[in-house]
Amino acid sequence: MKVDEDSRNPQRFLDLLPQTKRGKLKIYLGSAAGVGKTYRMLEEAHQLRSEGHDVVLGFIETHGRRETVACVRDMERVPLKKIEYRGVTLEEMDVDAIIARSPEIVIVDELPHTNVSGSKHSRRYQDIEELLDYGTNVITAFNIQHLESLNQMIRRITGVDVRETVPDAFLARADEVVTVDISVEELRRRLRDGKIYPADRVEQALKNFFRPDNLAALRELALLEVAREQSRHREELEILRREGGRRIGVSERVMVCLSSNPDGSEELMRRAARTAAQMNAEWYAVHVETPKESVQKISTADFRALLNNINLAADLGAEVVWLKSPDVVKAVFDFAREKKISRIIVGRTHPTLWNRLLGKSLTSQILAEAGDFDVQVVAPELDGSKS
Repeated sequence: MKVDEDSRNPQRFLDLLPQTKRGKLKIYLGSAAGVGKTYRMLEEAHQLRSEGHDVVLGFIETHGRRETVACVRDMERVPLKKIEYRGVTLEEMDVDAIIARSPEIVIVDELPHTNVSGSKHSRRYQDIEELLDYGTNVITAFNIQHLESLNQMIRRITGVDVRETVPDAFLARADEVVTVDISVEELRRRLRDGKIYPADRVEQALKNFFRPDNLAALRELALLEVAREQSRHREELEILRREGGRRIGVSERVMVCLSSNPDGSEELMRRAARTAAQMNAEWYAVHVETPKESVQKISTADFRALLNNINLAADLGAEVVWLKSPDVVKAVFDFAREKKISRIIVGRTHPTLWNRLLGKSLTSQILAEAGDFDVQVVAPELDGSKS
């Protein structure tokens, strides 16, 4: 699959800039380190500046690559903020300095980055959200393995547990998403030539994360994600044209049942997010609190896990709903009817022997009473697949 040449044209991004106070967001999405995301952003920055636009670098990581260093030399860089942490001086992007400088466009690298303690925000994507809210247009980049909803899939494919992730909701709000794509063979050649990692890390990388099968799978995921985003934007534009510029409600809605049992809940949230994205649907993460499982009665560990999963669902783009009812199944279907849900997603539960004999697991009850609802059951990830 080749990149659409129109996506290389900065004017396509600039056409999005007027009309609203909120800044516009462009994301370069790659399959792995070394595909050339930073270089492409800097190329675009130079072209935009040559056309008279006010462009600055908010944060760029050159990794010592000669071509990237050359692209940075004559660009204006907003000074980084120095932060003392455990006796060491570290540098982070200075959001306030960028806002004070008030450029038209800012280039921000390393989107999944976690900021050092003491920074204004804990994550770099939150820095970017503030810049967008101020009205600054942002061009940024990250690799597909950092997309939150793919976290456990990436772990199964590569054996690597990616710690820093980008919420799907952040990607979904982008005005333009462009893939930076090179062949597996070319990427491995760049690695061997020392263009990605230092020489002492090359052999290990070739045998692990940069194996051909891993890179092929990651490349496919990146291309599919960009294709999905482009399709979503085309559909939205078509609807706007058809409706005379008025946005109409979505026709598909997905609901996932979120329990206080932490086992498998993260995978359930990510699967629901992927399903909703494929259907171009709104989705809800619904927790039903019963008297027996009130917040006063469940364990501290389960309550903490529940809150973590609620935060994860929100990051993935869900509308989180907390219901209270003595009858979980009734509450689920009442909500589904009220919101005209298209699909209900539940996790496979592990009931007691007595409940299995009586067929009373929550999942079996929902399946038994689903009627016209489409119900998807997600099995929890097996422990053996974890790294």
